[in-house]
Amino acid sequence: MSRRERILSRLIVQPGTAAGLADRDPAWTGGPEFAQLSEKQLKKTGKAILTKGVEELSEAQELLWASGRYALLVVFQAIDAAGKDSTIKHVMSGVNPQGVQVVSFKQPSSEELAHDFLWRISKALPERGQIGIFNRSHYEEVVALRVHPEWLAKQSLPPGPRGGRFWKERFEDINAFERHLDRNGTKIVKFFLQVSREEQRRRFLARLDTPEKQWKFSVSDLPERAHWDEYLRAYEDAITATSTPWAPWYVIPADHKPVMRAMVARILVNTVQSLDLSWPEVPDQEREVMAEARRRLEAEVA
Repeated sequence: MSRRERILSRLIVQPGTAAGLADRDPAWTGGPEFAQLSEKQLKKTGKAILTKGVEELSEAQELLWASGRYALLVVFQAIDAAGKDSTIKHVMSGVNPQGVQVVSFKQPSSEELAHDFLWRISKALPERGQIGIFNRSHYEEVVALRVHPEWLAKQSLPPGPRGGRFWKERFEDINAFERHLDRNGTKIVKFFLQVSREEQRRRFLARLDTPEKQWKFSVSDLPERAHWDEYLRAYEDAITATSTPWAPWYVIPADHKPVMRAMVARILVNTVQSLDLSWPEVPDQEREVMAEARRRLEAEVA
């Protein structure tokens, strides 16, 4: 097994197995050969790997767009300050913006609450040839709402218990929804950026101490931090129940941002390459038209 395969095998949550978040190290850097590097060396190495990944992703995205048969849906979930925004910014920095759409799901509107919880997700899906990025997603419905079950009242659901069976059925709905998307050409890859509680504390303090970053700090950040263990339990259950062959979860250690971004870029490149795409072939009739166009253009020079 190559180093790349070894790293990816550690990050993916194999279908039918537990996510095992408590046993994963948010500061893991990819193996002993990276653990020996200083923070400066690690940052430099991560940036170099990311640069290569960005270049390869740009080429892969162009092929995805040209082929027009598949869409790629990328789901990012994380506890606050894990680095979703910066990862999206850096990893997608080399991709043609015309081929990418980023959707951030906020508090649902009254219209969205009047529909089932997957309705607004369906409306935001990428079309064939596009990369769609969900910055938070339908998984808020089985994570944030599980931590705050009182929010379910706004959804005007039919009466009934909201215990284990309720959440199990939501997992089943999500799996069926994602299976349908996969069967119809939308390849799904899901990332949980796992930051440690101590690193989150440091990043919150950095926001408070840096004037140009203070806008990122929300009054709800500390109250939500108090639910840390509840969020991890909710993520453990959700990831375990919904990592499938057609829509796998990858748990990305997020304490070292350059490493995190490099890992995400590599997985996205691998995902597009796994589609075995090819450039569109020009029909013979169009080739004749193109040949005529070439003759006319060359005649202008003469």
